[in-house]
Amino acid sequence: MTIGASGTVEAIGRGYRGTEDYWRIRQLLVDTHRSTPAGLNWEIRRWDGWYWTDAEGGRNRGEARSDVRLWETADGRLVGAVCGESAAAAHLQVHPDFRFLEAEMLSWAEGHLAGRTAEGQRQLHTRALDGDEPRLRLLRERDYQPTWGEACRRMRIDPHRLPEASPVAGYRLRGLRPRDVRDYRRIADVLNAGFGRTCHTAGEFAALTGSPLFRADLHLMAEAADGSCAAFVGLAVDEANRFGIVEPVCTHPGHRRRGLAAALIREGIRRIAALGATVLTLDTGDDPAANALYEAVGFTEVHHGHVHRRLLGDRPR
Repeated sequence: MTIGASGTVEAIGRGYRGTEDYWRIRQLLVDTHRSTPAGLNWEIRRWDGWYWTDAEGGRNRGEARSDVRLWETADGRLVGAVCGESAAAAHLQVHPDFRFLEAEMLSWAEGHLAGRTAEGQRQLHTRALDGDEPRLRLLRERDYQPTWGEACRRMRIDPHRLPEASPVAGYRLRGLRPRDVRDYRRIADVLNAGFGRTCHTAGEFAALTGSPLFRADLHLMAEAADGSCAAFVGLAVDEANRFGIVEPVCTHPGHRRRGLAAALIREGIRRIAALGATVLTLDTGDDPAANALYEAVGFTEVHHGHVHRRLLGDRPR
C-alpha cells in the first residue's frame, strides 16, 4: 500500500479479479483521457485489444490474472492499474491526481512482470513520454535506460474540411464484411506479411469483433483484383471523448508505394467524423517512410516517447 504525507492510506493494490475489473480499468481510461497527456495511458481500443484478443489463445476472459494489478482508494475508487503488455513489459495506467503511486506500481511490475534476456538476466521494459519529468525521474533513479523511440501522433478533424475520397486504380476500398471469416483470414494474412510475423490468425480477429468499440465499417481494406487484402487500416471511436483511434496501418509488401494506406486513412477520417470524432490519434515508431505518410495525411501533432529498459538482479524488489 501507499502512505500519504498525512500518514493515512491513500491507495491499496490488489489483484485483477476478472471481467468486472476489465470494465473498471476501461472506464478509468475513458474518464482520464482528457486530463492526461497524449500517450500517458492507453486509449481504450488498445485496452480492448489486450482483453479480447488474448482469449483467442485459450484464456478465459473472465478469469483472474496474475499480470494485472489495480490500486483503489479506501472508498473503492479505482485510481491506477498495471498490466503486462508483452513479454517483460509493463504499462502503468494512472489517474493524474495519483501519480505518486507510480513508484509502487513500478516496484510491483519489477517483481511480477520481468522477463529474461537471451543471456538469462532479468529485465523489464516500460514507457515514458520524453517530456514527462516525474516518470523520467523515477526511471533514472532506478537505472532504466531509453531504448527505442515511439510517438503518439494526433490530428484535429475539421468537419468542414474533410479529405476527398481517393480511389486507387486496380483496388476496391471497402469495409469489413460482418461475420465473414474469409475477411478475417485476409486481414490476418496482410498483417503477417506486412509486419513480418506469423502470429496473427482469423480467430484472433474474430475475437476482437466482440469488443465494445468494434464496428465492421471502421475496419477498412484495399481489396486487390485477386480478392486478397492488399492493405488494412483499423479505426475505432471513443464516443465519450469524441476521439478516434487508428490501429493498425498495414500494407502488404507487394502492394506498397501505391497510396493504399493513405487512401484508407482518408476514408477512415471521413467515417469517424460522421460519428462525431474531433481528434484522431495513432501510435508510431521511428520508421521514416511511415511517419512521412502520417504527416502527409495530417498527423502533425507529435508527442515523442521512449521504451525504457532496466536490467534487474535475480531477486525482485
